[in-house]
Amino acid sequence: MSSPVLSLSRRLRKSPFESRSHVGAKAASVYNHVVLPTAYASLEEDYWHLREHVQIWDVACQVQVQVQGPDAHKLVEYLTPRDLSKIVPGQCVYAPLIDEKAGIVNDPIILCLAPDRFWLSISDTDVLLWVKGLAIGAGFDVEVADPNVFPVSLQGPQSETLLSRLIAEPLSDIRFFRFIETHIDGIPLVVARTGWSGQGGFELYLADTNEGERLWDLLVDAGEGLNLRSGCPNLIDRIETGLLSHGNDMTLNNNPIEAGLDRFFKMGKAADYLGREALERIASAGPDRRMVRMVVEGDAIANPRETYPLTVADTQGCGCVTSITFSPRLGFNVGLGYVPADTTAAGTAITIYTPTGTVTGHIANNDWQTAD
Repeated sequence: MSSPVLSLSRRLRKSPFESRSHVGAKAASVYNHVVLPTAYASLEEDYWHLREHVQIWDVACQVQVQVQGPDAHKLVEYLTPRDLSKIVPGQCVYAPLIDEKAGIVNDPIILCLAPDRFWLSISDTDVLLWVKGLAIGAGFDVEVADPNVFPVSLQGPQSETLLSRLIAEPLSDIRFFRFIETHIDGIPLVVARTGWSGQGGFELYLADTNEGERLWDLLVDAGEGLNLRSGCPNLIDRIETGLLSHGNDMTLNNNPIEAGLDRFFKMGKAADYLGREALERIASAGPDRRMVRMVVEGDAIANPRETYPLTVADTQGCGCVTSITFSPRLGFNVGLGYVPADTTAAGTAITIYTPTGTVTGHIANNDWQTAD
């Protein structure tokens, strides 16, 4: 049975790169009300190309929420348990945003453009209205707005070579999770060493949407000889890298401790934040479950439309698989999911129940090995 064709209308926001990025795309989804290509040649071929060369991604769906004004820093601190007291202009910070029950609202990269101006480069939830509501309800002296800024990404081992052909600044000066403000052929851009892959790269934030097609063409021309292709976030690469997908691997029903995002913050930050009491209770008692990596040998397993239930060997514990795919490089299925918090040891056997049958696997460590 073939999938429905995606219908486009004004209800879906238009990417400034759409006329270029949709060419050759074989599949697409909707993310933050923007069309996101999800496959070009094939999932596997796109994966190998990303690992070996360089790709240009239309990630305009990674929309921005701008917080600006005298209380901008205070409000941004209020959204996350991560300590932002030392954030400085030119710095990017990955930070989970939580609600009053410590549920994960979003997991943006926060860009500090000035002490009183921030962009939240968001994953797929409507953060703009939520932040507006908090700002108005709590009386923060800020303006929360959509700045109409859209990123295009260069990802892969040749991304630095490509970008160095277009900007004068030494790219070695842009450290990981830092950005500069620069120009490409007169087009103003924020260029950050970030991106949703494990292969390294950059995100170029475009404010002048009229320049989207010209910027894309400039990047493509600069990729001559580097085997540049259009690409998109790749399921295999992101699972191997351990990159969680909001809406798939975590939702409002998950807290950042059980999702493993507590490695990005420490409890007890000085500034107040929404959900502090709830998160402190969870931290004190310990979470009921934990996100882990999973390995399943054998034939490829389709990524779940929702989740696959699982049980943990020799216990009454149960959990679920949130993402899984076959890794052609490793030779087995790699997955992410939740198990009871006391059954997370690498090597622990699991049984997964898929619509096509039952399969067995085990919990792995961060290198996809059985033992720590």
